[in-house]
Amino acid sequence: MPLFESESLVLKTYNLAEADRIVVFFTREYGIVRGVAKGAKRLKSRFGSTLEPFSTVMLEYYAKEDRELVGVRRVELIRSSFAAASDPRFLHTFSYLADLLVAVLPPDDPNEILYRMVKACVESGAESPEALAATRLYFELWLLRLGGYMPDWRRCDVCTRTLSENEDADIKADFHLLCSNCRKSRGGQVISGTHRDIVSNALRLAPREFAEYVSDKIDTTVDVSQILKRIISGVIGREVASEKSFAVNF
Repeated sequence: MPLFESESLVLKTYNLAEADRIVVFFTREYGIVRGVAKGAKRLKSRFGSTLEPFSTVMLEYYAKEDRELVGVRRVELIRSSFAAASDPRFLHTFSYLADLLVAVLPPDDPNEILYRMVKACVESGAESPEALAATRLYFELWLLRLGGYMPDWRRCDVCTRTLSENEDADIKADFHLLCSNCRKSRGGQVISGTHRDIVSNALRLAPREFAEYVSDKIDTTVDVSQILKRIISGVIGREVASEKSFAVNF
């Protein structure tokens, strides 16, 4: 059986039988991988604490063609998130983000850019718990962008004109934008230049820098997050839970 090795993020674990666990990894080279870690529930397991959620590890596994689950052979800890995960806010946020990642990304579909983004979000959330809400929005936006689901908010969807810096635009049912010249009626949800600035800055800044940028734009950031959740709901075919405590985490 061929062996595979990749730096990976531990996303989730499930109990299997009396002593084993199913582990969901997000690997740098191979995408989402689900594997069986035999004996992982035993007190003296060879895996130790390497399977804690949101830790960065070096994973070695083997795969059989007729089986969906791979066999976890070796896991070496690179960076632990154990201390951060003891904070319920961190655990809640990244459990939600892991659910989104698994729902949107097909199995065995490698995406190194997305891997680096998720890893940066985990590290930022662990080091700056007060920025978890901004990290959540940052993740949602990049997940949509890299999946090809995020509309281009730089220009009007009808006339393709680039929107000016302070120009308001209406949002369509498909989440594309209409400039003031192309909209047929007033009364729809307005996307301002500030809304669009939040999106453009999330796409060019690192997570920690983005958190600093939106720290004084809470209300507008909440608006953007709500729209992103609606887009994600359409992508995965189910409603995404809203974050009632969004503003509290800034």
